[in-house]
Amino acid sequence: MLTHAQQRFLLHVARETIAREMAKRHRGTAAESHRGGDGPGEPVDQTGGAFVTLRIDGELRGCIGYIDYPGPVRTAVEDVARKAAFGDPRFKPLAPDELDRVQIEISVLSPMRRISSPDEITIGRDGLVIASRGHRGLLLPQVATEYGWDVEEFLGNTCRKAGLPVGAWRDPGAELEAFSAEVFSEETPGSAP
Repeated sequence: MLTHAQQRFLLHVARETIAREMAKRHRGTAAESHRGGDGPGEPVDQTGGAFVTLRIDGELRGCIGYIDYPGPVRTAVEDVARKAAFGDPRFKPLAPDELDRVQIEISVLSPMRRISSPDEITIGRDGLVIASRGHRGLLLPQVATEYGWDVEEFLGNTCRKAGLPVGAWRDPGAELEAFSAEVFSEETPGSAP
């Protein structure tokens, strides 16, 4: 579990990374960069997966992440914050006038665990990864809750995310993994949790 101070630090890292990149891309924007100290330490310095989700007025504006990351979680957050803002292929890069409106959410992932049955999945606790037929897809734990999906709908939508047919999770060669995530976000754009 991350402490409140560690969560605040990671949100600060994500926002400052986006602001610095925005300033590089758009000379003359009001984005300033201030980087303080080394942060609060463990487990922020432990390796692990992380996702950064960006929303404007409650609507998805970008989401990128790593299931596993070989370096510290805070470095993963820097990398995926930049990619969520400027490299999510579903969206145009974040514009300067959106910076003050974007709300940041971070999901720090637990290690993956193999699952062999839908009975092992708990909605709201588990995220899912499917790998099959050369495709791989992931949905975070909060997605099923947000859409009100049951386990079978969650499995089907994870397949869809991977570019697979909805029932591909039943294929003998399909590999399913579950994970949990510690999810925290700014209460409003630019605010701490």
